[in-house]
Amino acid sequence: MRVPSLILHEAVSRLGRAGLAGVLVALLSVLLALAGVLPQWQAVRALQASEADAQVQVQRVQRGELKVAAKPEHQALDSLRQQLPGQPQASELIERLYHLANAERISLARGEYALGIDPKTQLARYQIILPVRGSYPQIRGFLQALLGQLPTLVLEDLELQRKRIGDSELNGRLRMTLYLSRS
Repeated sequence: MRVPSLILHEAVSRLGRAGLAGVLVALLSVLLALAGVLPQWQAVRALQASEADAQVQVQRVQRGELKVAAKPEHQALDSLRQQLPGQPQASELIERLYHLANAERISLARGEYALGIDPKTQLARYQIILPVRGSYPQIRGFLQALLGQLPTLVLEDLELQRKRIGDSELNGRLRMTLYLSRS
């Protein structure tokens, strides 16, 4: 069914400018409603569907038809504590740290050691600050070996400096934390 253009032209001329503006505003509002409201309406419908599905799953759990295997946080923390080395092994781990430094021919000056307890997890924290001296490749190799062999060690800060531009030897400071279980 085709509307002749003459009939359409007469209808538009009868409306006048104000009527034509009204028709355009009405068309624009319909387009805006379709572009803005329709996606939101579809999103609400999807949320309602997922809410209904979640309610069905909750009812199945309450009736015992569905088992939920949730691992509480304290069980996960206990599992972590079992995997960590114990606090009595701290001196052995520090000794391993010095052996790794000797293997890379790095000199470690006397460091600072502080044992503390993490208030959130109740894990033992051995905070270590070590002055270090060696070339960049030596220090980098030492850090890679250290983090590879002591997975519970966290490198928190590394400061390196040279006295002169031409020096190949660096002076630095390592700040690390060794996490241990309290058993």
